[in-house]
Amino acid sequence: MPEKRQPRLLNFRVEYRQRSVELVLEEGNTVGEIKQILETELGVPVSKMQLKGWKSGDVSDSTVLRSLHLPKNNSLYVLTPDIAPTASTSKNSALQDSLNQNFLLVISHREAQRDYNLNFPGSRTIQEVKRNISDLTNIPVRHQQWEGWPASASDDSMTLALSGISYPCHHLSVCRRSSPANAQEPTEECADVHMISDSEGDDYEDASEFGVDDSEMFGVGSSSCRKSPMMPENSENETDALIHFTSEFSSRYGETHPMFFIGSLEAASQEAFHGKARDRKLLAIYLHNDDSVLSNVFCSQMMCADSIVSYLSQNFITWAWDVTKEANKSRLLTMCTRHFGSVVTQTIRTYKTDQFPLLLIVMGKRTSNEVLNVIQGNTTVDELMMRLMGAMEIFTAQQQEDIKDEDEREAREMVKREQDEAYRLSLEADRKKREAQEREEAEQFRLEQMRKEQEEEKEAIRLSLEQALPPEPDEESGEQISKLRIRTPSGEFLERRFLGSCKLQVLFDFVASKGYPFEEFKLLTTFPRRNITQLDPGSTLLEAKLFPQETLFLEAKE
Repeated sequence: MPEKRQPRLLNFRVEYRQRSVELVLEEGNTVGEIKQILETELGVPVSKMQLKGWKSGDVSDSTVLRSLHLPKNNSLYVLTPDIAPTASTSKNSALQDSLNQNFLLVISHREAQRDYNLNFPGSRTIQEVKRNISDLTNIPVRHQQWEGWPASASDDSMTLALSGISYPCHHLSVCRRSSPANAQEPTEECADVHMISDSEGDDYEDASEFGVDDSEMFGVGSSSCRKSPMMPENSENETDALIHFTSEFSSRYGETHPMFFIGSLEAASQEAFHGKARDRKLLAIYLHNDDSVLSNVFCSQMMCADSIVSYLSQNFITWAWDVTKEANKSRLLTMCTRHFGSVVTQTIRTYKTDQFPLLLIVMGKRTSNEVLNVIQGNTTVDELMMRLMGAMEIFTAQQQEDIKDEDEREAREMVKREQDEAYRLSLEADRKKREAQEREEAEQFRLEQMRKEQEEEKEAIRLSLEQALPPEPDEESGEQISKLRIRTPSGEFLERRFLGSCKLQVLFDFVASKGYPFEEFKLLTTFPRRNITQLDPGSTLLEAKLFPQETLFLEAKE
């Protein structure tokens, strides 16, 4: 009895905000069953849940996983744009939920008259927010004056979840604190400040008095105090530059980041675009610029977010380059011109430093490569994810067409190969048949030649023996005459007279001259039965008692 086939198991990692759920299901399950499990795990109603990340685009709840032809490991994402997480009945659960929530801080920089929309997890501290704002505004933490923090946010080490700010969005404003000389006359712009940074105080004197840069003293992490550049300016080749970039990125932002492709842009393009249609991916080109105030926040919050890292790793080949140095930027533009054309190069040129970093999403096409999206640094995790997914949907639609075309082409080529193989086998069979026939004809000709040669040789021997026979004696010669009658295998009789004194060899030669050689036939008497060929050929007929007459018969030797 055949063994029952085990169902195939699929692994799913589902991201929801800062939470992650690992699932293992059989391929016979449906999308709706996944949602029901997630409803239990996440507390999100199925009716409010959008399950994203399917390579084939949006699918219905009744879709069977087997029909999607999924790989072994899959990453999905839950979006709930219309609802906020439900409050837990337990105090500990409520705290945990708050720590896992994302808070949108809309921070207004008054001097620059610019707003920043920044997403922070609830576990982030107020001090960490201020340091990020220091990177964005170049205002050291100790010089920041804030408006909008609630009274409960009394300690910079406090997490956002416990600070009492509004969820999901909270508005704040920041400006540079007036110098001590002007402390008695605060500017109108910052007159009603509710909160001054905890690092402010009489114990701290202005760092400039000691010849120390503010950011250097407080470890803000601005580009001016980096220990080493993200990418050296004069690398011998792109591989060495990318190794240095990856190492420096990990040093600054941790090991959780996209897996950057180590190699040239051409090699990355080959890896993404030039395999089988099923194996192709999008190419994500990350362009870093340390001179942009957005770089630190984009890298730490966007590029290192678990959901972004997972999605890029599964669906993209990610290649990076640092354009902080003009030499490296020129080198990048040359590479882009060579691989993507002047339009892409001109597009990159149009972006100013403070618009970096950039994430270019490139899709390979039959004749050229197309830039689907250019994502700037001033974005959020959710917006970045949606734009990546949007590019992925466009790519998946194109990929399905390419797979169909490739399958049809391979099917045609398979038919052609089968026809060519059948034709080749037919020619091979005809050749073998012809060769076998030629060998058979050659063998027949050889055997015929051999037979003729043997016959000619036998005939020559026969004639030679016939010519060597002594003449047949007359009956009235007066000598002892032996008259022999020999019956052949065909029933005919050979008759001849021999002198009684003739040797048996003469008799044997006579029989051979008639076509019955001594080597093939034996000569026998009738009664008593004797084999004459076994006698001494040198004895006479008289001695062999073949006198005066005898009837003999020939028999083929076995």
